[in-house]
Amino acid sequence: MTAVVVDLDGVRQAMLRGNGAPIHTLDNAFYKSYSAASLTLARKEDSTKAVADRMSKAAPSNVPSTPLPNVTYAVGGVTIMVGGNAIGAIGVSGAPGGNFDEECARADLAKIQDRMK
Repeated sequence: MTAVVVDLDGVRQAMLRGNGAPIHTLDNAFYKSYSAASLTLARKEDSTKAVADRMSKAAPSNVPSTPLPNVTYAVGGVTIMVGGNAIGAIGVSGAPGGNFDEECARADLAKIQDRMK
């Protein structure tokens, strides 16, 4: 599994890749953290899953969807909050089952919550 932390400008601040994690997890984890940092704040959402859930319930539109660089709606991107303020985001890719990526990201944050400022 790979985890990538970005600041609110989408700049990588940390990356950790586990032994044997597939090479594509490096990009996927970055895309998830970048998306959480850039897409969740305006609507006070806390994850790429929340964004994807909202979008799945939206009425069909005839406005063309333009792909944005580095943006994904895949589960596994979580906004990092400290004192009620967003300071960045973490993205996880490669957990044993993609449905566990967000759970892993939240567990990672929980382990260091008391040290975040």
